[in-house]
Amino acid sequence: MKTTKETVENIVWKACDTFRGSIDSSVYKDYILSMLFVKYLSDFVKEKTAELKKKYGENEGILSRSLLRMAYKISEVSSFDYLYSMREENNIGEIINTALREIEKQNPDKFEGIFNNIDFNDSNKFGNTKTRNSILKNLLEDFNDPALDLSPSALDNNDVMGDAYEYLIKNFAGDAGKKGGEFFTPPEVSMLMAKIVSYNREGGLKVYDPTCGSGSLLVKVYKELGGNNCTIYGQEKNSQTYSLCRMNMYLHEIRDKAIIEWGDTIKEPKFLDKNGNLERFDIVIANPPFSLDKWGEEIVEKDNYKRFEYGIPPKSKGDYAFVLHMINSMSSNGITAVVMPHGVLFRGASEGTIRERIIEDNLLDAVIGLPNNLFYGTSIPACILILKKDRKEKDILFIDASVEYEKGKNQNRLREEDIEKIAQAYKDRKDIEKYCRRASIEEIKENEYNLNIPRYIDSFEDEDNVNLKSINKEIDVLYKEHDDLSMKLGSILKDIKL
Repeated sequence: MKTTKETVENIVWKACDTFRGSIDSSVYKDYILSMLFVKYLSDFVKEKTAELKKKYGENEGILSRSLLRMAYKISEVSSFDYLYSMREENNIGEIINTALREIEKQNPDKFEGIFNNIDFNDSNKFGNTKTRNSILKNLLEDFNDPALDLSPSALDNNDVMGDAYEYLIKNFAGDAGKKGGEFFTPPEVSMLMAKIVSYNREGGLKVYDPTCGSGSLLVKVYKELGGNNCTIYGQEKNSQTYSLCRMNMYLHEIRDKAIIEWGDTIKEPKFLDKNGNLERFDIVIANPPFSLDKWGEEIVEKDNYKRFEYGIPPKSKGDYAFVLHMINSMSSNGITAVVMPHGVLFRGASEGTIRERIIEDNLLDAVIGLPNNLFYGTSIPACILILKKDRKEKDILFIDASVEYEKGKNQNRLREEDIEKIAQAYKDRKDIEKYCRRASIEEIKENEYNLNIPRYIDSFEDEDNVNLKSINKEIDVLYKEHDDLSMKLGSILKDIKL
């Protein structure tokens, strides 16, 4: 029986019960996903090794060379099977750590430092030796489920591991609240952005996410472009999330087509050309942290990349710092899609100046208003800004997609039809009553460069006919309740002699 995405999801999500109640999911996700990655690599190598031994078993020389050319190298003492066999040992945490370091050493070009932030022997997270050993033993037993066969021939299709990994990251984000949401963009929003930036784009593209998190946005764009004609680049500040992103690239079989760097994009951008200037990309896409405080304003005067010529964002809100970085990372015909809080559309002071200059230079292509409560960790509504170099249009497209969505218990979500409607409206660039409208630059100037969507789209529905008799009856009831409560209050105050 083939291993399906649902099989992986169910088994691994069940394994989380080992940690629930003792460790926050924003922490234990790293251990769960790292063990899944080890299991995937181990099953891959085990199957490929068996195939090569069957084929070249009688020729040691050819067999040895073939084994060296395999995509991954996993020694016997770093394999999942070995770890499972050692599950009863009193120092199982140390044994797992040693195996992770061995995997890094055997695959330096691929996995150097990928497990740097993972310590399975951490007493602060797992408790004393007895408790730690019990937790790790249960974890290994959960992952040893016979149904969790992750070898290439067992997987239902090539997307099983990548899709399961995305599912797990999404569920960790929802489970962990604000802490978890920092590293994940909802898949529906990622898909919408991927469709927009990929429209009419083909051939040797370079795709960049300066705040790539777990890499979901990059993966969606890669898939939307067909995967064969682009290279993706990402930078992530959080070291643990950086590691998750690198694993994510391998599980989606993007591998050498992905270049992921670790560091603060504003303070220390990693992607530079041979002259030390910012590298330029055909597609730039991001969901930066909303209104980041202390985003790095102290480096503005020493910024060698001329990113702040339009103005300096306020210290307490770094939204436009990321927008300016992305503008300066676009190629001459590049496109940017960035998720932002609505405040960037209308806030004044330095943000107003930056917004005005972006509009005056004809860089802003579209503003898309999204429903509230889509993003993990915040319920505030967000928008997507689309920016382009070499724009021919002299207007800005506004889309109000805030009222069409599926309501969820904890998170709302865009449905497939919602995504298609927004993407089609962007492509067609035609006015649709109460939904989208092109506003001229002159009109926007008259509005003092305020981009608040209701200024350009009247999306309010007409009120139904008002039933005055019914309203008058309700008013009478309210007045009566008011009188009754007043009498009771007077009686109470009298009793206590006030």
